[in-house]
Amino acid sequence: MTAQFPVARPRRLRRTAPMRRMVAGTRLHPAELVLPMFVKEGIAEPSPVGSMPGVFQHTRDSLRKAANEAAEAGVGGLILFGIPAVKDARGSAADDPQGIVQLALADVVSEVGDALVVIADTCLDEFTDHGHCGILTPAGEVDNDATLERYAASAVAQVRAGAQVVAPSGMMDGQVAAIRSALDGEGFEQIPILAYSAKYASAFYGPFREAAECAPRSGDRNAYQQDPAGPAGEALREVRLDLSEGADAVMIKPALAYLDILRQVRDAVDVPLAAYQVSGEYAMVEAAAANGWVDRDRAIMESLVAIRRAGADLILTYWATEVAAKLR
Repeated sequence: MTAQFPVARPRRLRRTAPMRRMVAGTRLHPAELVLPMFVKEGIAEPSPVGSMPGVFQHTRDSLRKAANEAAEAGVGGLILFGIPAVKDARGSAADDPQGIVQLALADVVSEVGDALVVIADTCLDEFTDHGHCGILTPAGEVDNDATLERYAASAVAQVRAGAQVVAPSGMMDGQVAAIRSALDGEGFEQIPILAYSAKYASAFYGPFREAAECAPRSGDRNAYQQDPAGPAGEALREVRLDLSEGADAVMIKPALAYLDILRQVRDAVDVPLAAYQVSGEYAMVEAAAANGWVDRDRAIMESLVAIRRAGADLILTYWATEVAAKLR
């Protein structure tokens, strides 16, 4: 580039809305959005999540309705989280064929399974009475290898119920390999695995833990989720391990505070890359907008564009249906 001002005027390409739209380098499409949804056993009406305005713990009936709304808006997929009526130390409801997640997966697939992708979150924290993502040892630590067996059983149950993708989120070493082996052994070689490969021990998960009723009763998840200040290259190592074990796509979670990680992974791999715009990111915008501190619609779109620009092919966001409808 040799031209300088006044010959060079970058503002020429920003003067009007049609001009900006024509030259935009980052675009959002409804099919790139995935809607996280919660279904709770034993409730008669959908229950609002106090820290996440507009988000609900659904009944099976209201879940079907919301899934149809997402499909009609053009959302690319939904990911399902379940809250059972009874929890225990091993998360028995996670692979119970009559468990709330399995029943809800079958409901949703029958409603919208031809219109969007139905994904099952594969973890134990919503199902254990202690709130951790795995089986605990007598000393109260998460037993990585014993947990792998539970993840494998849960993934098989979810796919039998109709899940079209499974997404292991517990950050156990070897979780993708265990699930891949179990699925293949049951004849489900065609089912993709979307791995939560770089999931950080983040303060931004607080509202989710209200929605999924999964806050740990003791301790925290720092021993298995990634440290935000962890070693350089740790995220890439986790991603490469998951890919070597058979992951078909990978995810970074949270999104906005980890755009640098998202970019690093995007530059290093050639599989679909997802980012989860988590509950705290959602709640902050909603709270600020409710107080008149930010323009809600602009803040939502700007945050999604930033995640897409950093390299995400897919964005999990609680605004998926709303934004998809506006983009169509």
